Amino acid sequence: MANTRREYMGGVPASRITQFIIGNKTAEFPLTLILTANEKCQLRHNSLEAARISANKVLEKNIGIANYRLQIRVYPHNVIRENKQATGAGADRVSQGMRRAFGKPIGTAARVDMDQTLMMVETSQQYYAPAKEALRKAGMKLSTPCTIRLEKGADLIN
Repeated sequence: MANTRREYMGGVPASRITQFIIGNKTAEFPLTLILTANEKCQLRHNSLEAARISANKVLEKNIGIANYRLQIRVYPHNVIRENKQATGAGADRVSQGMRRAFGKPIGTAARVDMDQTLMMVETSQQYYAPAKEALRKAGMKLSTPCTIRLEKGADLIN
């Protein structure tokens, strides 16, 4: 069950996502590419951060920091809990099994619907290929199959 009320829980780990908008935050770009999820799923905060890092690395290396804007469009609200089981010698006397098995918070996740936008890259038409490659590499870090679509500026690409 979804658990988002952090004031009732003690010690929820902080999200690993450091920035949600990267690149040139003020410029207007004619081209917008989006990465969408093909299936309904949960994405952990560390996989979203890994996708952001890999996309940003490709964009920064091939385009330059002033020629793009990368935005993460989902936020990990849901707290994931785990009921840790003791293992090893004498664990049957220590572990309580499913008794009081609410679990301890171990991380957060974003609930994602089918065809929901996960990431968005805005850039110019000459940087279309590197931007598409960056989103492809970011999609490899996520646990759901993803699709890259051209949201704005389709008339600029031949």
